Amino acid sequence: MNRIILITGGQRSGKSKKAEELAMSLSDNPVYVATAHIWDEEFRERVKRHQERRGPQWTNIEEEKFLSRHDLTGRVAVIDCVTLWLTNFFFENNNVDETLTAVKEEFERFTKNDATYIFVTNEIGSGGVSDNAVQRQFTDLEGWMNQYIASRADEVILMVSGIAVKIK
Repeated sequence: MNRIILITGGQRSGKSKKAEELAMSLSDNPVYVATAHIWDEEFRERVKRHQERRGPQWTNIEEEKFLSRHDLTGRVAVIDCVTLWLTNFFFENNNVDETLTAVKEEFERFTKNDATYIFVTNEIGSGGVSDNAVQRQFTDLEGWMNQYIASRADEVILMVSGIAVKIK
């Protein structure tokens, strides 16, 4: 059965931890799909710590853009995170409309197989409006993609200070 769960919230709100706990409650051998592009050594160390924390029961997949390359039929997968995934697409052309179309199409290709997909995302639009035009465009892009995923999700969870609040 195909199931989509979206976990959203601010930075350091406990989103990834909640997603990992949920995945472990649903499977003895979940998949972790990391969408991050490693930009520098500090970030590489952060990724390494996260991998070590998860342990050997996890299957780790590094995929910056094309999630649909990976058939996760029958698996439980954490996709962490939508924000970095969008960044990887947006970085190429800085066009919100083209990026949104491409990412929606990729989302549909990826989630068409029967699996449990736990997407982690950020609520970056909850703060003030940036004075940077590109940042405002990205905030719009992420807000629209979050809405798209939430509309298709079976469950949406908002993390606030480590506390899960069921939205849908």
